Amino acid sequence: MNLHALRLFHTIASTGNVTRASELLNISQPAITAQIKKFEKELSIPLLKPSGRGIALTDAGEKIALLAKRLFAVEQQIDQFCHEYRDGTNGHIRLAATYLPAQFLIPAWIAKFKQQYEQVEMTITTTNSSDALKQLLQMEVDLAVYGGLAEEYPDAIQTEELFRDELWFVVAPNHKYANQQVSLGEMMKEPFVMREEGSSTRERLLALCRTYSVSKPRITLQFNGLHEAIMAVIAGYGANFVSSLVVREYVQRGELCRVYVKGVRLQNTIAICTRKNEPLSAAAANLVRIIRQSGRMRHNRPSSA
Repeated sequence: MNLHALRLFHTIASTGNVTRASELLNISQPAITAQIKKFEKELSIPLLKPSGRGIALTDAGEKIALLAKRLFAVEQQIDQFCHEYRDGTNGHIRLAATYLPAQFLIPAWIAKFKQQYEQVEMTITTTNSSDALKQLLQMEVDLAVYGGLAEEYPDAIQTEELFRDELWFVVAPNHKYANQQVSLGEMMKEPFVMREEGSSTRERLLALCRTYSVSKPRITLQFNGLHEAIMAVIAGYGANFVSSLVVREYVQRGELCRVYVKGVRLQNTIAICTRKNEPLSAAAANLVRIIRQSGRMRHNRPSSA
């Protein structure tokens, strides 16, 4: 079917006369008339009929005009979608995040993003560090927000550091090491409540022990979530090695206490991860911009350790 001719017919049907259609389309009346006649011949259906000094639609023309109206309405919707997709006001973002940013950072970021880009759909997966990077490498997500070490990132992944926070040893207030300074060897003799294997913080603790030739920690209780592990320590069991971002308020309220391990001061990197040499969609780029701005604001905020 000749869609150009159909568009001409649609304009005539919408305006009610050839003269007005000619003005709108900037095409001469004889040219429009000739193309419509050719179109009728191709369809083997009469679309227009004389009516006084003007023209009217035939019964078949009425039905085709209705279908054409629907067709070109869908065309407008497609044009609108493409425009919004290019601007990032429409689309679908798939995001993987490790537990730390997923629980303590991303909710505020997403709320700010959705206030500006309500039509953008989002799928957010919360997982451990190794699985977040695996999903990114396997094209299952568009980007990942990761808490861990930059040295651990695969070469195919590009990272942008947002800010850093400290890693703390914490115990319940009635623990013998609460607010005390101890050696790493002494600390490792305590039972630990930790996240599952694949957790970045757990790997940092094991690497710390290897660096200082100290026995591995006794991980006697394991959870798949940060909140559960922290609650167990608050309840009075064991110690935890965790981002200060997670436990700072608990420490300030006196529900947890820090243990100061001699010679140990580690930082945790919060970063945006994307695939190298692969441009983000406009919607994802808008999200990264908002995350970057929020991360910069947090980085510039005075610490209250």
